[in-house]
Amino acid sequence: MSRTYLELSQDGGGAHKFYEVTVQGQVVSVRYGRIGAAGQTQTSSFPTAGKAEAAAARKIAEKIRKGYEPAVQGRRAPRAVTRRQVASAPSTARAVAPVLWRFRTGSAAFGIHIDEDKCWVGNQAGDVYTLAHGGEVLARYQLPDGVKCLVADDFWIYAGCDDGRVYDLSSKLPFAAYDIAADVDIFWLDIHEGVLNVADRAGRLTVIDHEDEHQWSRGGRGEHAWMVRADDRAVYHGHSRGVTAHAPDGTTELWHTPTQGAVLFGWQEDDAVYAGTARHTVQRLSKATGAIEATYHCDSPVYSCATSPGGRFVFAGDSASSVYCFDRDGTRLWKLGTGGGSALSMQYRDERLFLVTTDGSLVCVDASGTAVDAAQQGSVPVARDVKLAATTPTYAPATAAAAVASVAAAPAGSVVVECVQENGRTRIHVVSEGYDHTWNVQFPRAIREPGARYVVDALHAASGGFYRVRGDIRRLQ
Repeated sequence: MSRTYLELSQDGGGAHKFYEVTVQGQVVSVRYGRIGAAGQTQTSSFPTAGKAEAAAARKIAEKIRKGYEPAVQGRRAPRAVTRRQVASAPSTARAVAPVLWRFRTGSAAFGIHIDEDKCWVGNQAGDVYTLAHGGEVLARYQLPDGVKCLVADDFWIYAGCDDGRVYDLSSKLPFAAYDIAADVDIFWLDIHEGVLNVADRAGRLTVIDHEDEHQWSRGGRGEHAWMVRADDRAVYHGHSRGVTAHAPDGTTELWHTPTQGAVLFGWQEDDAVYAGTARHTVQRLSKATGAIEATYHCDSPVYSCATSPGGRFVFAGDSASSVYCFDRDGTRLWKLGTGGGSALSMQYRDERLFLVTTDGSLVCVDASGTAVDAAQQGSVPVARDVKLAATTPTYAPATAAAAVASVAAAPAGSVVVECVQENGRTRIHVVSEGYDHTWNVQFPRAIREPGARYVVDALHAASGGFYRVRGDIRRLQ
């Protein structure tokens, strides 16, 4: 067996990653990732030991040409990831918002997603909780590192974490769906039709496809990119110098608009994007042209924003523990204190405004007109303090094929897929009838094993010409 270990470490917050190649007989294993992390492993088999050695030599030579050097594992310390430092002052509002319930996660929380069935919250300790809209805790996911953000792409829910990975939480067994390059310090991300868009500390935009392979990246016009949103038309990238729209394939910058201060948060509707800024405003920009259509004035830097459907109402959370509501044209309708910390993310649904705050709480606010009017007169409900039950189900990511449950036969209505080798890469193709067998299936790399077959609950076709798994994954014996 032979083993070659390389590292690339650049000053000034650049690359800090390793690349290890191991050859054992006819098998070549490549392990790569951030220095100090376990990384990700890919394994390929070759017809002869000689061809395996030759393939390994090519991989090593390619990395050396890119600046990697032989190193001793463990001598370089891991580079710390950036964790958002935020200040939260007491609210200057005269009244407190009508909070219905509050769930304290135990650590500062950035991630939130509210769908028709559940509330999702992710915190800096790596915990993601799901709750019913009424506040009952349903489940807990324990991820390896702090959660930067939670995003939804149709049915699928993803958590971007400080370990550089993005985890799919759509089934009971979460898995790492994307492993972002080691030199990308995630600030925010969005996923559209299986394509991952990442905004980072350096102000860059990085795009990764459904096979976890780099597609393109662009240096930002500014730094500290806290906003990225995507749709069929463009990727909208917010940073310290405004918002820039790029074509989905990265070939063209469609427009750039300076904003009133650095962008600290972003939201999107069908025809507009909303940028919360350090200069106390939320600004609505046309997706078609980048023109600023409206400005919503707050009293402190804006940490988060959201809208009701279609942008009829615009909400904002500031650094002084206050939350605001504006009409579409920019008229301030109300300002209320959160009753806790500042809102780092928010989402509106069915006359409820959900906030995640600097004190690590998920807060449900009654945003109906009647409740807000009463709150402005000093009448608010007693907020229910939600507790985590000892019996709450807890799930952790699958890190290897052995973690996946096995079945002897495919259940009725399920779909069988197979792991195959193509040009030195492991791919997943559909075996069951009724599907295009040339398309790849988006599938967790950690559990891919050449020649193995798996059963999935369902497959959905994505616009990029591949399938996405919906439901649980089991190995077919």
